[in-house]
Amino acid sequence: MSFKDLPIMADKKKGVLLFYPYVSKKSSKNIKEKLAGRWLGQGPMVDKFENKFKKKFANKFSVIATGSGTDSLHLAYILANLKKGDEIITTIFTCTATNIPMLYMGLKIKFADIDVKTMNIDVKSVKKLITKKTKAIVCVHYGGLPCDMDELLKISKKNNITLIEDAAHALGAKYNGKTIGSLSDFSTFSFQAIKHFTTGDGGMLTIKNKKLEDKAKRIRWFGIDRKKKQQGIWKNDVHEIGYKYQMTDIAATMGCDSLDEFDRILKHRQKIYNTYLEEFSDNSKVLSIHDDDKKKEHGAWLFTINVNNKDELQRKLRQNSIETNQVHFRNDRYSIFKKFVRGKKFPNMDYLENRYLVLPVHHKVTVSDAKYIGRLVNKFAK
Repeated sequence: MSFKDLPIMADKKKGVLLFYPYVSKKSSKNIKEKLAGRWLGQGPMVDKFENKFKKKFANKFSVIATGSGTDSLHLAYILANLKKGDEIITTIFTCTATNIPMLYMGLKIKFADIDVKTMNIDVKSVKKLITKKTKAIVCVHYGGLPCDMDELLKISKKNNITLIEDAAHALGAKYNGKTIGSLSDFSTFSFQAIKHFTTGDGGMLTIKNKKLEDKAKRIRWFGIDRKKKQQGIWKNDVHEIGYKYQMTDIAATMGCDSLDEFDRILKHRQKIYNTYLEEFSDNSKVLSIHDDDKKKEHGAWLFTINVNNKDELQRKLRQNSIETNQVHFRNDRYSIFKKFVRGKKFPNMDYLENRYLVLPVHHKVTVSDAKYIGRLVNKFAK
């Protein structure tokens, strides 16, 4: 078996998978009832899910449910009034979904390096990239660990730049006691299959400026004002380009069910995360991608380690039926971004590129599993 290209591990009783979808047990019954009713697409359940999400995570912000986290990101970039040729600063290390919508819009991408300790966007790198043409900064809370939001908010305010948070990893995370989703101009979330919980696929966008809510709802659905249309007073005209980015009532039903259970989901994931931290606390050969900053409460989507022998360790863990991987990769690997990185250097990303490895953290991982995995990592790390 090649340890450089390990296949996805089979779902079997023996072993620990890297990811496993969380679906509430209530959803089978509730979805069956929805399938027998009138509303399958965007309907009253979407409104209900938005309201529940807003109450739990978004304070007084507007909340828009979408078909995916990528949809939410694209909407955020549009609502930020970004135009073709505008400069946008983003991280070199993230899922391509963060940055691909920038290509839809013809934005000039300026990649920032990452922080070695956290793998989040490096604030020092961001500061060096700002020009008079910079219109937005996008930060990703890698693994669920909040970025240095005080610094980023300060930079944003000082330079009159929109700050957008890709919080796909960070549901339930907090900064300075405030939930991620209630801090900056826009925050986006994902309910794709392997996130904290899933709606099959889906996303959420939180918006600080409430005046943008109606526009967001129009753009989410072809540029059409659904409320007026359903009231029978809509005139057959569309004034702005829209997309098919709405969530369905089927997905929203799953979302509502899982939101009711979210505190338990998060508590368990944080318990697994902290078990790993403890396991590696005395091993200088295993560095946890973590930050002890008390302002930050981790959302515990991923647990990532930094080791010298990543490939060998991954192979050893797979031999013991433990699935691991890197999950996300540096975006300058991909041809679609090449023109934005020619001649650019990312020393921190270079250092970490072949050193980081993600360990299993999900609802089916037990504390005993985490301790066992921790012992194996400590045994095989060099």
